[in-house]
Amino acid sequence: MPGMDLGIDLGTSQVVIYASGKGVVLKEPAVIAVDSRDGHIVACGQEAYDMLGRTPDSITAVRPLAKGVIADYDYAERMLRYFVRKVCAYKILKPRAAVSVPASVTEVEQRSVVEAVSAAGVRRVVLIEEAVAAAIGAGLDVSAARGSMAVNIGGGTTDVAVLSLKGISTSSSLRVGGDDMDAAIVRYLRTKYNLIIGTRMAESIKKSIGSAMPPETASVMEAKGRDALTGLPAVRPVDALEIGEALSEPLMEMLSGVQRVLETTPPELAGDIFRNGVVLTGGGAQLHGLPEYLSQELKVNVEVSPDPVNCVALGTAMSLG
Repeated sequence: MPGMDLGIDLGTSQVVIYASGKGVVLKEPAVIAVDSRDGHIVACGQEAYDMLGRTPDSITAVRPLAKGVIADYDYAERMLRYFVRKVCAYKILKPRAAVSVPASVTEVEQRSVVEAVSAAGVRRVVLIEEAVAAAIGAGLDVSAARGSMAVNIGGGTTDVAVLSLKGISTSSSLRVGGDDMDAAIVRYLRTKYNLIIGTRMAESIKKSIGSAMPPETASVMEAKGRDALTGLPAVRPVDALEIGEALSEPLMEMLSGVQRVLETTPPELAGDIFRNGVVLTGGGAQLHGLPEYLSQELKVNVEVSPDPVNCVALGTAMSLG
């Protein structure tokens, strides 16, 4: 189909591409594996993610994005080219694309995103703030004369915005997200049990037994890694209460950021948010107990979008009109 429009959620941990008329056509980890001897791509996406922490010296597996922006331009461009070609192979006309970026990105960082996506084979690139795209993708009526609030929790950033009449009233981009939760679990187990685990193990623990609220039953999971004292492989049972304790710091950062946005929101719009509530999107929104935790602290109703992971990609595609 010529003239395809793409909505690209260029996330720190995952790239999601939504194509007009087709829906979500790609959802892959934002990882690329390259042969360090001749520079050719060994793997990209899920296959490269499976290589993290397991590659020989001759192969480098990296995440080319950090905190919502491009950290390694060359790798990011090659990864995007791979993904765009995978989606748009054999198309006559190059696609247009809208790409999500955190609200805090600088002009230089914005230019890097535009150049990387253009080099990947896109004829026209439009940037849209992540929280705005998330709100549109979640089905919020951002054109109405009332306040809507969206909180998008990605791998590297948490983007918060209050919208009204197609504009942003107040917004903030926090450099904390799902990756920081994983790092907090890694630090906690190293400090408490001298157990060194990888980020993939930490992510698995977070998804399995992580919770923002004290769980009714303390689920237990085995954490596998290396003993920091002996250097030998080790396995340690950890429970949900411990992981909740580990997650408290990044969760407090997120909460404080959302509170700051609410404190600077005009009273009329704040009243709308009190009546209509807050919508959570992004992969981090799936943490067990997170809406209840935020609702309890903010004193407003907080709900997770029905399709939180794909909201930003859908919203970016819809913004192209």
